Amino acid sequence: MTAQPLPGAFAMVDIPGPVLDAETAAHLKKYGVRSVCLFGKNIESVAQLRRLCADLREVLGEDALIALDHEGGAILRPDFWPFAPSAMDLGAADDAALTQDVSAALGRQLRSVGINWNFAPVLDVNVSPANPVIGERAYGADPATVTRHGRAALAGLAAAGVAACVKHFPGHGDTRVDSHLALPRVDKSRAELEATEFAPFRDLLPWTPAVMTAHIVYPTLDDVHPATLSRRILTGLLRQEWGFDGVTVTDSMGMKAIDDHYGRGEAGVLALEAGADLVMALGRREAQEATLEAIGAALQNRLNRQEMEASLERLHALGRQYPARADTSLNPQDDADLLRHAWAQGLTAYRNPVPPKPGSRITLIAHRQPVRETVSEAGADAETLARELGQVYDVNLIPFETPDEINWHAARAAGDPVILATTARHRHPALIGVQPDLHIALYNPYAVLDVDAPALLAYGFRPEARAAVLGWLKGETGAGGILPFAPS
Repeated sequence: MTAQPLPGAFAMVDIPGPVLDAETAAHLKKYGVRSVCLFGKNIESVAQLRRLCADLREVLGEDALIALDHEGGAILRPDFWPFAPSAMDLGAADDAALTQDVSAALGRQLRSVGINWNFAPVLDVNVSPANPVIGERAYGADPATVTRHGRAALAGLAAAGVAACVKHFPGHGDTRVDSHLALPRVDKSRAELEATEFAPFRDLLPWTPAVMTAHIVYPTLDDVHPATLSRRILTGLLRQEWGFDGVTVTDSMGMKAIDDHYGRGEAGVLALEAGADLVMALGRREAQEATLEAIGAALQNRLNRQEMEASLERLHALGRQYPARADTSLNPQDDADLLRHAWAQGLTAYRNPVPPKPGSRITLIAHRQPVRETVSEAGADAETLARELGQVYDVNLIPFETPDEINWHAARAAGDPVILATTARHRHPALIGVQPDLHIALYNPYAVLDVDAPALLAYGFRPEARAAVLGWLKGETGAGGILPFAPS
């Protein structure tokens, strides 16, 4: 590092829209930003996204890092590619080769437009059925399952030429608070962490190009700072004890777990001091500038020069190994059959569900219009489900705004089989103990622990998941998945 780098070398930002406008390009150049994270607001079509990535690469430089949360299931922004299943669907299928193939397909989608960094796979062990933010994003509740499928996912992305990023280190699977909204704590002993949360991250480090940190306090490791800001965790544990030499990137510093407690600028500097290589400085321009200016000042006399040089080299190496160049020979539609098959392989029967006879009349109870929440996209709406189930049954639809307004007595009045479809990210107390004839869990799989009925779990609401459910209702598809968490 012959000259002091610009602060943007250590920060990842987002941009306002689907086109790289002149003002945003000037902002990126001014601070020397080399890393950008894309979101739904940046995505309209294949041609547009490819053009945007090319324009970004021209501004960010040869070793540009262009990232996207492209996990599968509910965490997919583009709607013009076939949808890959959620991690838990793959955990239920429990076929590591299939997980590798699906992850390679996700990588090909990204590489076809020039995105070179996928913020996946999720290595959280979802041991809390009440977890409000991970759930079906995890492969399951067993560390060995998560490790096995995480290894396959890493191999698939590497084969496709896209950098992976495991998350959320050292583990977000036993939280009951969403770090987008508050600061969670995980009160476990070191031995408990070693046996559960740590296992997938530690065991997969040899194949891991990058790690994303969690905004969570682990008092056993550091009783003051969340992992993102903890030198004991990011340097002491990850670098020194485990020997990780890849890139460490923070989760978004705009999440309330950080922003409400530390503020942007100082938190960004604290993360770099803790051992992060890259601070995710997302949000409005003023918030980005607060972080970038704080990093710039800290580079003068506060941040360790040798450590910053090492961070720069790791970031450049990642960009060199996985260039952000579009491969226009790739056609993501070629993987449509693979992804449909993968969704169907995860279908899971719980308490021996039996579908109503095709052609019969049924009552369908479903959420009128689910909404998007934090990181996840919105589930399927009631009218769509009724229209699709209408291919199999004569459907009487009873839509609801919230589950507590469902009139179960009225729903049963006609004497027809009652199917409840749950399509929301969060479980709802009004569904505890309700007794439809069949429960179809199209989003949060843990809803089957509340509803007192036989159930079919699809681990997602995407069109491919719904097609697999229709196949089961018609008797054309089995449900051979294995429930990837304890049933009680």
